[in-house]
Amino acid sequence: MKDFVKTMLAVVCGYIVLRIIGFLFFMILIGSALATGGGSVSLPRRGVLDMDLSAFTIAEQTQDMTASSSVLFSGNMLPAVGLRDAVEAIKVAASDPAVQYILLRAEGATAGMSDLEELRAALTDFRRSGKAVIAYMENPGNGSYYLSTVADKIYMGTQHGGNSSLIGLSGQLTFVKDVLDKVGVNVQLIRHGKYKSAGEMFIRNSASPENREQNQVMINSAWKVFSGAISAAREIPEDEFNSLIDNLALNFPEDFLANKLADELVDHEALVQKLCTLAQVSDSKDLRLMAFPDYVTARIGESFPGRNNVAVIYMDGEIVDGKDYRQVAGDRFVQIIDEVRKDKSVKAVVLRVNSPGGSVSASVKIRTALDLLQKEKPLVASYGNYAASGGYWISNGCQKIYSDATTITGSIGVFSMIPEFSEVTKKVGVGVETVGSNKHSDMFSLMRPFDNAELAYMQASVEDIYESFVNLVASSRGKEPAEIDAIAQGRVWTGTDALEIGLVDEIGTLQDAISYAAALADFHASDEYSVVNYPKPLTFFEEMMLSFGQTNEEPTILAGTPFAAMGKALGSAVKGNPAVVYARMPYSLEIK
Repeated sequence: MKDFVKTMLAVVCGYIVLRIIGFLFFMILIGSALATGGGSVSLPRRGVLDMDLSAFTIAEQTQDMTASSSVLFSGNMLPAVGLRDAVEAIKVAASDPAVQYILLRAEGATAGMSDLEELRAALTDFRRSGKAVIAYMENPGNGSYYLSTVADKIYMGTQHGGNSSLIGLSGQLTFVKDVLDKVGVNVQLIRHGKYKSAGEMFIRNSASPENREQNQVMINSAWKVFSGAISAAREIPEDEFNSLIDNLALNFPEDFLANKLADELVDHEALVQKLCTLAQVSDSKDLRLMAFPDYVTARIGESFPGRNNVAVIYMDGEIVDGKDYRQVAGDRFVQIIDEVRKDKSVKAVVLRVNSPGGSVSASVKIRTALDLLQKEKPLVASYGNYAASGGYWISNGCQKIYSDATTITGSIGVFSMIPEFSEVTKKVGVGVETVGSNKHSDMFSLMRPFDNAELAYMQASVEDIYESFVNLVASSRGKEPAEIDAIAQGRVWTGTDALEIGLVDEIGTLQDAISYAAALADFHASDEYSVVNYPKPLTFFEEMMLSFGQTNEEPTILAGTPFAAMGKALGSAVKGNPAVVYARMPYSLEIK
């Protein structure tokens, strides 16, 4: 016992020391930000716009660049550029006489599949201005090569030693039932939907046939988008391109050149000379590169409300209860939606959804607020990387839904997950006795498994919510409940497939959605309205205050790990509400 107390004291003291160090670091950063006068940048009068995607991340909204708040709060030392700001910057660059052409270096991109789609579309429009896009790469991957094929020319380094990872898309499903059995943890999963795989990792040691089927179809659909665009851009048959992938024929730079997937191999000196020639300068010291984040800061200012506005409400993150400022929190977003609804200067609204779902109760609150808004103003949806489960719940009633081809959507299903630890307590030698007023008053104690009546009680709740979900979608999409049930069952779809089955209306970008919403508001030109964003991204100082102050965030036990779903169940139990029901997609996808 003494050793335990000593250990706990050491942990507490260590935590206090870390907080003090963090506070001092904050003060240094604040002083630095104030001393430099914020994030003003100076661009050359004429030069090359350098889109080095390893030097910044693509986010839903541009984050505060006046100080490196992201270093402290997300572990990410790169500036975050909002997708719409990035697209707008590319559009501005097309007519900016200071920009001669774009140098695209897509390796190391931190962006989702749909983000890459929208960047590629913007770069395609840029080329129509008559200016060139020049791509350079050394170790191409799936996402980076897909984006690079938008270029007029693809140059590739001559060096060997790296590895091409242009080998097709894949994903891994993790299952931990055997591990949990060893330690005595019993996860009780109650769900509706044969494809609803959230929680499956805790109750199985391999994928169910339905789960494997939906993942295979989804991966194939996403790859079809990539391979089709690549083949068309490089003017080679798609089956020939896939044969190269299947036979691992793209290993060395010479392989890319021989198969018409690169235009020329260049060393560093040759690349610089080509860039100089295109920029019409004779010496590399006269070659001016404009870093893309700097260009965004200098050319894309904050949108200020006018008399006529189109509002974009960013639903970016997991849907949670409360007022969490880093997720889509139900209470906070109801207030935001009501503010937009009551603002007479806002004539139309775009709901930008980038969410895998989450809390059902929060989703219901948000949907109710959006239905009220739509009675007064046009409401259009735009889907980012994800608009699944709760993300689809809140948005399927919009007048029109735009989705990217690779957006993951659908997942119309419901689950609840309650772990119980009776075997764990036995293994560690802890005795637990319960005293209760009624027969089932301890059913959420986490210290015993449900009996049959309790399982039926929980299943009834899940079934009721699933039926409500299906009926809601059927009413919104003009279909019969049976039609929706046939494509629901918790199954996820890409945007391409969702269009075919009627879950979305059109494949298009965020800007397409904004333009359509503006047309519904009877705006005929972009200069007739302003675009205003909700909520405003947190500034460095707001992040600091949230970090050191009290927030209304849900517990983040095991966040960022394959056990995040278990962590949420435990977090709910800690808050005295273990019977939370979720409409959430079970995983996220990353493109390499």
